[in-house]
Amino acid sequence: MSQNTMTKVATSLEQPALRPLPVMLHYLYLLGMMAVIAGILTAAMAMQYVWGELPCPLCLLQRVALLGVCFGIMQQFRNGFSYQNTGLSLLFVILLLVVSVRQTLLDIYPRPGHEYIGTSVFGLHMPVWSILIALALLIAYAFKLIFWGGSEYLRNARLADYPLIRTLATVLSLYVIAIGLINFGSVVLQCGLDECHTFGYALLK
Repeated sequence: MSQNTMTKVATSLEQPALRPLPVMLHYLYLLGMMAVIAGILTAAMAMQYVWGELPCPLCLLQRVALLGVCFGIMQQFRNGFSYQNTGLSLLFVILLLVVSVRQTLLDIYPRPGHEYIGTSVFGLHMPVWSILIALALLIAYAFKLIFWGGSEYLRNARLADYPLIRTLATVLSLYVIAIGLINFGSVVLQCGLDECHTFGYALLK
């Protein structure tokens, strides 16, 4: 047996065998999480551009947090499974929870100038929804780590082996990036070089 053949055999023995179904389910799980977040961000943009409800500064931070969660997921699609990318998404989930709890505590007792911003959805205002979304994301990541946290074979998985999922992930990632760019442009128009307010777009006045 040649040296190259022995090296390949040794390498294959060291690497955990790939398991196509669990790997595919892991990618679909991440895809589903990002699709839900994209839907939430789209709904927030619809409330802003269709109903004319401008986001407050804390609302904008919540959008940044959701985009950060998506960024961590996109990194897993691009570079493969890693606890670093999972940790990055979790940090943004915690940011979302902290900001939304802060806003809810500020608005929970109505005061002049501190009422809830925007209309309610199913009886709950957006900061309260953000708390529920953050808790749902924490639970989703808990289940992700329970089912796939110790799966070393994910490190050797390649998204290229699943063409349909790769296409969906690429399209969804581009959509989330587009949402981020639109929100960035909107923030510039709304805030200009001053503080953000919900009275209107500062640069359009």
